[in-house]
Amino acid sequence: MKGKESPFFIDPSKCPKFAPRKGVETTVLTGLHGEKMMMALTATLPNNEVPTHSHPNEQIGMVFSGKALLRIGDEERVVGKGDFYRIPSNVPHSDVTIGNEPFIMLDIFCPVREDFIKNVKERK
Repeated sequence: MKGKESPFFIDPSKCPKFAPRKGVETTVLTGLHGEKMMMALTATLPNNEVPTHSHPNEQIGMVFSGKALLRIGDEERVVGKGDFYRIPSNVPHSDVTIGNEPFIMLDIFCPVREDFIKNVKERK
């Protein structure tokens, strides 16, 4: 039923959001209630980038919309809507938005990102 709260169907407009850095917005879709995985939408706004970083969490995902130069380890390529990627644990990665549309990644992390949980709790 549309409009009814459900533990199984996700409405991104009702999910918590935070800005990990200027020009980046993250919406946490799952992973805040004891799950072993986390799903998040992260938007890098036009003329912005996510600097090179790494984390112990495995990350897989798909480009939801937009276009960017995505660097994973020592490889980089231009990715766009529908492209998939895999980022192993502790591998450095970054992205730089291309064009006037936000670059939005649908990411799945395992285990959950404790830093995301902390950011969400701090904004309540």
